[in-house]
Amino acid sequence: MTMEAFPKCQKCNSGVLLPLSDYGRDGAPIQYKAWVCSRPECGFNIRIDNGEISLGREISSSSK
Repeated sequence: MTMEAFPKCQKCNSGVLLPLSDYGRDGAPIQYKAWVCSRPECGFNIRIDNGEISLGREISSSSK
């Protein structure tokens, strides 16, 4: 998949949104749990947590 295939970031208009996946509590895969801008300085992100959509939460590293 090429970068042109990803949606354009609506915040900075120069990055693209990259999909991220995760695993649920029972180990089931969750595809596209979050989308983040390819430009770290932009920082835009959208994610799903327990069925709720959150926009723009601060991105940080996990200790896991």
